[in-house]
Amino acid sequence: MINCGSSSVKYQLFDMANETLLAKGIVEKIGEEVSVIRHAARGQEVRHEARVASHEEAFAHIRRALLEPPAGVISSPDGIDAIGHRVVHGGERFVASTLIDDTVIAALEEFSALAPLHNPPNLVGIRCAARAFPGKPNVAVFDTAFHQTMPRHSFIYAIPYELYEKGRIRRYGFHGTSHRFVTLRAAEMLGVALDNFRAITCHLGNGCSMAAVAGGRSVDTTMGLTPLEGLVMGTRSGDIDPAIIFHLARTEGMSLEAIDALLNKRSGLLGLSGLSNDCRTLTQAAPTHERARLALDVFCYRIRKYIGAYLAVLGRVHAIIFTGGIGENNAPIRRQILEGLEPLGIELDPAANEARGREATISTPASRIRILVVPTNEELMIARDTLAVTRKQ
Repeated sequence: MINCGSSSVKYQLFDMANETLLAKGIVEKIGEEVSVIRHAARGQEVRHEARVASHEEAFAHIRRALLEPPAGVISSPDGIDAIGHRVVHGGERFVASTLIDDTVIAALEEFSALAPLHNPPNLVGIRCAARAFPGKPNVAVFDTAFHQTMPRHSFIYAIPYELYEKGRIRRYGFHGTSHRFVTLRAAEMLGVALDNFRAITCHLGNGCSMAAVAGGRSVDTTMGLTPLEGLVMGTRSGDIDPAIIFHLARTEGMSLEAIDALLNKRSGLLGLSGLSNDCRTLTQAAPTHERARLALDVFCYRIRKYIGAYLAVLGRVHAIIFTGGIGENNAPIRRQILEGLEPLGIELDPAANEARGREATISTPASRIRILVVPTNEELMIARDTLAVTRKQ
């Protein structure tokens, strides 16, 4: 499984006979003077620094790490059957994971206009993997695919319809692989058939999104055309009045590029607190740092507001699911999000809520809606999809 960014490549190798993780690693700071290469397998972790000038060189390092001692796990490239790739944007064309061919690559190039920071490096990873492991099938697993089941009234913006027809400007949503993984696992945990399962999934990390799930399918999500819409995040503003953009341009003389950077990289928890984008840091500082406390209050309020909205969308809900780095590990944040929701049938068990980084039911037995912590595993979901797609060929 490959997750290729503009200056990094993350990878994991699975034995899908029993879904065992055999190896994982990352090549970071590609193109910089000193790159960092980490590889873990067989209970060992190997770390070294070298200049990795290109993604092509990064894949050469990955190939060697998987094949050679001390932590190699396969004797030849034939030990790899297929390669799955995280691809951020599949537009409206790809509603499921897809075997990559020239037609798919051309479509992903087209969608780069919708995800200019993500799809181009995803394409680089696809091409490099094909050269590093020739003859192996490659599969694209799309962040947007899970949300392609949203009804039109959910994904259409109230702007001139011609903009949707011409440029496909609409809500797409992201984190779909994570939302799908925890939906499947939560339905299993509760013993509810997926076709009947209704849930609110909360993926909370440096990037945050929520989804309303009915019948195991996404019917609404907080992120939009881009990952900027929706919840307050580490450095992203989430929902704002669009007129703020025009106001900043007129009164501050800011360019579109500067406003883009402001809303994506200097806002959210970082912008509100002036301290950090890390919820752990803010949680520790909150008792004595007023703006850290304000940032967390806004963060939790926005999530609680969307829970209320999605209860209205779904009507009946089996579970609220927390996942992602914050959702899985930060008990005080979960508690603050859910405060005051008892009249809606949502009752948190304070002792159970201390669970960190593991599957847990953290609601009281009396709670009408179960509250679950489900650690996400997007990499395993990508591996499962890769296996399923290649088996059909």
